[in-house]
Amino acid sequence: MEIKLVPLNDLHIKLGAKMAPFAGFNMPVRYSSDIEEHMTVRKGVGIFDVSHMGEFTLKGPDALDLIQRVTSNDASKLAEGQAQYSCLPNETGGIVDDLLVYKIKDNDYLLVVNAGNIEKDWNWISKFNTKGVDMKNISNETCLFAVQGPMATAVLQALTKTDLSAIKYYHFTIGEIAGIPDCVISNTGYSGAGGFELYVNRQYAEKLWNAIFEAGKAHEIKPIGLGARDTLRLEMGFCLYGNDIDDTTSPLEAGLGWITKFTKDFTNAANLKKQKEEGIKRKLVAFKMLDKGIPRHDYKIKNAMGTDIGKVTSGTMSPVLGVGIGMGYVTMDYVSPGSEIFIDVRGRSIKAQVNKLPLI
Repeated sequence: MEIKLVPLNDLHIKLGAKMAPFAGFNMPVRYSSDIEEHMTVRKGVGIFDVSHMGEFTLKGPDALDLIQRVTSNDASKLAEGQAQYSCLPNETGGIVDDLLVYKIKDNDYLLVVNAGNIEKDWNWISKFNTKGVDMKNISNETCLFAVQGPMATAVLQALTKTDLSAIKYYHFTIGEIAGIPDCVISNTGYSGAGGFELYVNRQYAEKLWNAIFEAGKAHEIKPIGLGARDTLRLEMGFCLYGNDIDDTTSPLEAGLGWITKFTKDFTNAANLKKQKEEGIKRKLVAFKMLDKGIPRHDYKIKNAMGTDIGKVTSGTMSPVLGVGIGMGYVTMDYVSPGSEIFIDVRGRSIKAQVNKLPLI
């Protein structure tokens, strides 16, 4: 498979990024160290180039109807300038992808999907597009920068007349930034540290990146790679498609009941409703290691008797806590916060405890 390049690929190499394939793209994994980049975002401000993500526009009188049929959340509740986290349920109880739905205005929506699922999601949504909704895949011409951290607003406010403090969480506006028109300025992110995501036409990508860097100099802004993006999202307990959720995990098992609204009909709604009524057999939990050890994807989770009760879906060393943290599916006897579980780390049972989210 041919590896795609984000528009600023050469710039990242110049900045000294360690590049590696991720979701079909050559992506910056780290520039300095994961821990340094992680703490930059938690304490100051960092910028991620996440232009590998996919963007689709859906327009027309039946755009909302199509979104309602393919997504689990209720997009009819969206006001203009509001974003919503949702998922695309499949027909067998799992998840095609998780995504963001942006309401630009009536009959005009933007969907943001995971990079590795662009073609899959496009084909899936197209299958249900029986009423002629105008769908466009604008992924190739759209760049996405995430400016994250407690100093993000101060950095970006210097570049725009838009009052950023007025954009509430999971809301957005379309405005000028760094002299660039029609930029989607969205109070969303995957770090839990606050900040904005900026969607811009690829022709302006380098101009915007450089302007953000210039404005961020006083706040010691740094470029941040996918390594820190992963540790940041894990401290918050945000799911990563392909790890924590996939075609075999139901939204209810994944703790995504809050985005699964049975007030409308959507793909596989009847079966998911039945699952909710009958009760799930396993659930995604977050945990902290009590003993020394780092949990990793696919490590077995056991109980005190050594019986298998599940497996780790994501794990790392938390830079903030200095202990191993992770997420994984376990049987229902062990989902309560405080439950003691054991992670099988190379044949050794390492004690851990189920925790509420976020982990920090």
